Amino acid sequence: MVSIRPCQIGDLMSMQNANLTCLPENYQMKYYLYHFLTWPQTSFVAEDDKGNVVGYVLAKIDENEPKRGHITSLAVLRSQRKLGIATKLMKQAEVALLEVYDADCVSLHVRKSNRAAFSLYHEVLKFKIDEIEKEYYGDKEDAYSMVLYLKPEVEEEKEREKQLEKINKAAKESIEAAKRSNEEPKPVSNVIHGKKKNVKKIE
Repeated sequence: MVSIRPCQIGDLMSMQNANLTCLPENYQMKYYLYHFLTWPQTSFVAEDDKGNVVGYVLAKIDENEPKRGHITSLAVLRSQRKLGIATKLMKQAEVALLEVYDADCVSLHVRKSNRAAFSLYHEVLKFKIDEIEKEYYGDKEDAYSMVLYLKPEVEEEKEREKQLEKINKAAKESIEAAKRSNEEPKPVSNVIHGKKKNVKKIE
């Protein structure tokens, strides 16, 4: 049986090993330590009945947006997948970000080619695609930037802002199109080289 508990400093080596085993995006130990010391309440590990760490989630608060949480890394050992462990880790991190930091939302990045991870985030955890970030990863692969709103009222406000932005963009494009239309060359008249062209009338 696997249980979810808060990360402790003694787990950092096991978390790094899981990261190296499961993911192409790796971090030096000093980053795990910095993460733990700065946001100690937002990262969790999955532990089996023998006390082995079989998965983890590394979460934090965005340093530029104090109401925005971010999932830095999520990994579960291959032998422990398809058991709902990743979902439990993510849910625990979401709760911590909301309760400890009053976060409005949580974001993450996922490779466009990682269909299994995308399915977890989008279909199970209900994250939405915010944008596609070109060449986000070290090997130049694009990433889906995804977001999950933790407060319904904030999500509603963001949706209104997006709709207003679309309306404003459409209005601007319409105005620009009208300007271009007015600037189009006028049709050539029947005056050629300053002389009036005689047009034969057809009865």
